[in-house]
Parts: sequence; structure tokens; C-alpha cells
Amino acid sequence: MHLKNLQLNQFKNYQSAKLEFSEEINCMVGINGSGKTNLLDAIHYLCLTKSAVNAQDNQNILHDMDFFTVFGEFEMAKNSLEIRCIVESGKKKQIIQNGKAVEKMSDHVGLLPVVMIAPDDTQLIKDGSEERRRFFDNMLCQLDKSYMDNLVRYQHFLKQRNALLKKFGETGRINKALLEPYDLELIKLSKLIAATRQEFVNAYKPLLLEHYADISGKRETIDIHYDTNCTAEDFERQFYQNQSKDLILRRSTMGIHKDDFVFEIDNYPIKKYGSQGQQKSFLIALKLAQFEIFHDKKNTKPILLLDDIFDKLDDLRIEKLMQLVADHRFGQLFITDARPERSAGILKGINAQAKFFKVEQGHVSAWDQ
Repeated sequence: MHLKNLQLNQFKNYQSAKLEFSEEINCMVGINGSGKTNLLDAIHYLCLTKSAVNAQDNQNILHDMDFFTVFGEFEMAKNSLEIRCIVESGKKKQIIQNGKAVEKMSDHVGLLPVVMIAPDDTQLIKDGSEERRRFFDNMLCQLDKSYMDNLVRYQHFLKQRNALLKKFGETGRINKALLEPYDLELIKLSKLIAATRQEFVNAYKPLLLEHYADISGKRETIDIHYDTNCTAEDFERQFYQNQSKDLILRRSTMGIHKDDFVFEIDNYPIKKYGSQGQQKSFLIALKLAQFEIFHDKKNTKPILLLDDIFDKLDDLRIEKLMQLVADHRFGQLFITDARPERSAGILKGINAQAKFFKVEQGHVSAWDQ
């Protein structure tokens, strides 16, 4: 699978742009703030129907405009797939496949696997459990439609239950019978989702350990485990025991929305005890393991987006990553770099077709380095 071309109209800082890509390596160069990351984000939109940067779709429309379109033509097993994403202020987002509108965004997610490595990935380690749940949920949603459906249902019932708890607190009138339908659904869905997460971590962990050992030179050991009480035999009893606490706090305090994925180095939390280099190695290993498990489950190499990573990694880690590129472990690769001569030098020694693009304040042109 690869992306043949990309067309933007009023997307972020681009009035319009058209690009034809290499099947192997594509490098966007230009000063910071010129719009390199926005090109990767457009590809992310085509694959996952959302931005990797801005949660609100309207924030991705060019200033003073009221819509944007992103168009891309993919080749999948020698078949062409045209994807168009349209976002218009005040209207529902549209995803169009080969001229036919997609009714549900979830039907599109997972069709075009993509992995992105970006500077903000440090949030996975440094921030709270929500970031880690989102990371693993996004992976599972690309791989498993039933998981996505269960997660959407869970979030719906959780929102409704929390609204009811808040109403009880505001009015002072409590009717526990009204909670029962939501309790039953949340208990059932928590068990299903937690079991799927645990199964996934069991398969994902060996890949993570292998990649970290390769990147770090086996200087230390890491671990990952899924922290949940939703798989406990007495989870249902615990859930109902917490009902009094929920009524006081006016929110649901048990369920898969409270789970965490714990990252460790030498048996200690990497968030507190890992050096900057160790944390960077861990993050790259997380994404390479993601790439590998997508490749295995989807039977195709995902598109890999590398945003400004040369500026964030030392020479050893860059060398390790580029060795994987040289060994053709990846499929189509998109890279951004603020220093053209650096990326040209790094990619020069790799036996792969590389195409360079010069980005200047929302304008893109081919660049012959």
C-alpha cells in the first residue's frame, strides 16, 4: 500500500497544494512553522478521518475560510482507492471513497493503516493515563471493528451515567433504579474491553521489548503491563460497592476509563526514573512495535510518518532507525526536517528511491538536493 498523490484545498496554512509521491521515501524540508507537519497531518486525516494535532476539525480550516478538502489516491494491491475528506463549518464531516460517501467514520478507520512518530509523543510517558489509553485504543480501533463499537458504546453509557450522577447531586434526589441499566452495560463492556486490551498487550509486549533492546543496545530492560481491575473475578461486586462513592463524587469511579498501561525500566516507572535518552528509545520502540503488529494483522506495511525526529534523536538512535529503513523493513515513509542538508546526507547512503519537497509558508515544490 502507498499514497500516490495528495491534494489540499484550504487546509491549515495551505490555500492549495498538489504533490506526487515516491513509493518509498518522501522528505519535506523547510524552516519550522512553514507547514511540513501539516502535510503529514493531511495524510493522517485521509487514513484515520481526524487530525493528529487538533481535536476540533474546524481548527484545521485555513483562516477566514469555511471549509477544507484533502484528497489522496492510494494504491492497494494494484487497485486504486481515492479518498476525499471534506470539512465544512457547521456541517458533518464527509469521507468519500471512490466517489461514494462513507456513512460511518468507523467504517473507514483501519482501512489504511498509519503510524506516526512525532515530538509530542513524549506525552505518552510524561502525561497521565488518558494519553496511554488513547494510544492503545487507537491501535485497537484500527485493528478490531468490534473493539471500536464496544468502546463507542462504553463512552456513550459512561457519559449518560455521569450526567445522571451529576443530576442526583444537583437535585438531592437519588433514584438508584435509574442507574441500573447503565451499570449493567458498563460492567459488561468493561469486561469485554479489558479482556481485549490484555490480549493485545500480551501480543504487543514481545515486539516492544525486541525493538527497545535493538535501539538501546540491550543496556537496560523495560517492561509494560496493563493495570486494570476490570478482569478481576469480583469486579461486578466492586463496581456496585463503589456506587456510594460515585454518588458523592458525581462521576463513575470504576471501569476501563480508569485503567492504565504502565511503562517500566529496570523495574521502576520510566516516567520518573528514565533518562531523556531512555524515554526517547522507549517511545520509538512503542511506535516500531505498533508498525510491526499492524503489518502482521493487516498483511500490509503501514504508512510511516516521521515528524521532525532527526532533531530529537542522537546519532546512535538515528543510525538504528535508518538501518531499518535501509533494510526495507518499512513501506512508504514520510519525513519532515528543518535542515535540508541533514536529511539529504542521512538518506544519501540508503538504497531507496527518495523524493524531496521544499516547503515555504504553505507552498510546496520539488527540491533537487
